[in-house]
Amino acid sequence: MTDYLPIVVMLVLALVLAAIMLVTAKVFAPKHPSAAKSGPYESGIVPGQEPPERFPVKFYLVAMIFIMFDVEIVFLFPWAVLHRDLGAFGLGAMLLFVGIFFLSFLYEVAMGGLDWGPINRARRLHPAVSAERTSETTIRRVGSEGRDDEPVVAA
Repeated sequence: MTDYLPIVVMLVLALVLAAIMLVTAKVFAPKHPSAAKSGPYESGIVPGQEPPERFPVKFYLVAMIFIMFDVEIVFLFPWAVLHRDLGAFGLGAMLLFVGIFFLSFLYEVAMGGLDWGPINRARRLHPAVSAERTSETTIRRVGSEGRDDEPVVAA
């Protein structure tokens, strides 16, 4: 039990400090709400439009890729330090972990976690949209009616 005493003391101190900070903020914080104080604020820029209600799923897929790589690094560093002491068991465990990690990464890629930009949009066209459509056939040139198609050459 004496081995866990420092951990228990640290946990109690953390809880007491958190409680003191919450009570102090509640008692001494100024209470003058206004519309400006309640509005969103980021880097001094007042937002020009409301944020979307939901983030796209691709945002979460990319976030999961970062978390996956962080977890992998957390396990690879200690293994790299102790790989000689762990022997064949450590190598097998790490190969199993990396294999599972790789399968989850393949699933992430298959679900479209890395598909961004115009190439992805062109590849996933709706069947009703023609693949032969170009900017010349789609965009209507405003003000070009009745003009000559010859380019103007500067003298």
